Amino acid sequence: MNRGLARTIGPLALLVSLVLVNCDGRSSEAPVQPAPVAPQASSPRYRVVQIPPTLRGRVHTEAVQPHVVPEVVTAPGEVALDLKQVAKINSRIEGQVEQVYVQLGDRVIAGQRLAAIGSLQLDELIQEYLVAKAQADVAANSFQRTEKLRAEDIVTERRFVEERGHLLETKARYQHIREKLLNMGLTVAELSQLETGHHDESHRYTLKSPIAGTVIAQKVVRGQGVAPGVELFEVVDTSRVWVFANLAIEQARKFKEGDTGTILPKGGNPVTAPLTYLAPVADETTRTIRVRFAVANSQGLLKPREYVDVKLTLPGAPVLAMPASALTTVDNLRGVFVQRDTGYVFVPVDIGREGEGWVEIRNGVAQGEPVVIKGVFDLKNILLKEHIESGERD
Repeated sequence: MNRGLARTIGPLALLVSLVLVNCDGRSSEAPVQPAPVAPQASSPRYRVVQIPPTLRGRVHTEAVQPHVVPEVVTAPGEVALDLKQVAKINSRIEGQVEQVYVQLGDRVIAGQRLAAIGSLQLDELIQEYLVAKAQADVAANSFQRTEKLRAEDIVTERRFVEERGHLLETKARYQHIREKLLNMGLTVAELSQLETGHHDESHRYTLKSPIAGTVIAQKVVRGQGVAPGVELFEVVDTSRVWVFANLAIEQARKFKEGDTGTILPKGGNPVTAPLTYLAPVADETTRTIRVRFAVANSQGLLKPREYVDVKLTLPGAPVLAMPASALTTVDNLRGVFVQRDTGYVFVPVDIGREGEGWVEIRNGVAQGEPVVIKGVFDLKNILLKEHIESGERD
C-alpha cells in the first residue's frame, strides 16, 4: 500500500513543481512575444501641407488677436401695420351715398374727400343749428340793450336777470348743436359758410381721410345706403411699419427699449430699427417675449404681413478671436490651418461665441499665431488629396 501511494504522489509532485516554475517566470523556455501592431497612418490634421507655387497668392494669413465678438440673437419676425398709421372711415349719420371721390389704391392726403352722403338727419340738424344761431344772436343783442338800460336804472333788476338767463339758454342750445355737427365731421369753416348762407353742399355729409396714405379698402358705391358705424373705407400709411418677433425669456432679458436691431427681409437689404416695445408678460403658449421694432419704410419695401428675420447684437469684452473664414472641418474636427516654417498645419480648436464674422478661440492656437483666413479651401483640398493617396499606398 505505501509503495503504491509513493508511485502515485511522485509524478503529481513533479507536475505541480513545473507549473509553479512557469508561473514565477523562471522557466528556461523564452516567453511568447505578442504580434507587433502595424503603425497607424498619421491623421491628416497633423500633416504639413505644402502649397504649389500657383496657389501661393491665394493664401493669406492673419495673426490671432483679441477682438470683440458680439453675441448675436436672431428670430423670425413679421411686418405689421403701425396702428397709428391706420384709419377706418365710417359715416356718423344715416344717409345715401351721392358721390364717391376715390377708389381702391388711390393715394390720399389728410383731409381729402372720400365720399359725399345725402342725409335727412343732417338737413334737420343744420336747420336747428341755423335757428339756434339766430336765436342766440337776437338774445345777445337784447341783453346788451337791457344791460345799458339797467345801468341807467330804466329797467328793473328782474328784467335784467330774465334777459341774461334767456341769453345763456339760447347760447347753450346753439353750442350743443354746433358740437354735434363738429363731431359729425363738419369743420369750423363749413359752419361759418352755413351761417353766411354760402353753402352749395351744406346738406351733404362729406367723409374725409384723417391721415395721408393709400386706400386699401373701399366698401361703398354711389347710391348705397349707409348707417352709422359701418366701415366704408380704410386708409393706411406704410411709410412707417412695425416688425414683431418672439424672443426666449433669457434672451429678452439682455435687451431694453431703445436698443437697435436689424431687420433682414428675404431678398431685400437689411434695415436698422429701434426696439420700441418688450412685452411685460410672456406668451402663455410659447413662453416667449414679444418684441416690436418701429421701422422707417418710406420706399414701401417692407410689406405688412411679410415674414422677415430679426437680428439683435450684444457687444462683449475682447476675447482671443479670428475671422470666421479661417474655420473649417477636417476628419470631423473643426479647426484652422496655422502657418509653420515648413508649411501649413491643420490644428483642431475649441471655439466659443460667433458673431459679426468673428469666432472666439478657447483652445488650440495662441495669440499671435498666423492662421489662414483666405485659401482655406485650397489647403483643405490638398490635405485631403494627400491623405487619400497615403491611404492607397498603405
